[in-house]
Amino acid sequence: MPRHIAIIMDGNGRWARQQNRPRVFGHERGSENVRAIVTECARLELDALTLYGFSTENWNRPEEEIEFLMALFQQYLVQQRSEMMDNDVRYLHVGRRDGLPAEVLDELDRTIEMTAGNQGLKLAVAINYGSRTEIVDAVRAIADKIADGVLDPDGIDEQTISSHLYTAGLPDPDLLIRTAGEMRVSNYLLWQISYAELYVTEACWPQFNVDELHDAIRAFTKRQRKFGGVASDG
Repeated sequence: MPRHIAIIMDGNGRWARQQNRPRVFGHERGSENVRAIVTECARLELDALTLYGFSTENWNRPEEEIEFLMALFQQYLVQQRSEMMDNDVRYLHVGRRDGLPAEVLDELDRTIEMTAGNQGLKLAVAINYGSRTEIVDAVRAIADKIADGVLDPDGIDEQTISSHLYTAGLPDPDLLIRTAGEMRVSNYLLWQISYAELYVTEACWPQFNVDELHDAIRAFTKRQRKFGGVASDG
């Protein structure tokens, strides 16, 4: 079993168009789908699940769509907190806080605080996230420590960088799932997915159900992970 699954939740708008509905309808159905996937990952006793919710590039979308997405995110946090507690899920935010609406930050902080003591699945949701931005922020933090004399440049290694990323404390993803058939990683966890197994499904995110999740995990279990080494069969 993978310890950590990361998912690029793609295809909400495409699925909505297929139903002759507006894009926001797809986002709404996609949000509902998150609940089932989180619950199943908690039942399977995964260590972590990281979901790509809103990228730094998504701010370029129409203002009405952005406002809807922020309201939807806020609503999700309020509605799902009790279920997170029931399933022993710890909620984490991955991304920049700057730029997020104050009301979203309030609910975000309440959810993080309420679930901080939970010991089960770590649910990290990437909101206002971009991997290049994340690496820039990590480099700046390391540079500040060097300037303050706290860190010796000669002591910088991979663990130093990992510990300054938004995902510090989480294991690197073993499996990266992308929905809607797109064959790209879209500036998502570029450092962390160095050795992740990739799984792409044609299903749009609102169609990605528990059976699809199981298919992805079964595919993962059949992979031989070499991490740059030689296969055990020679």
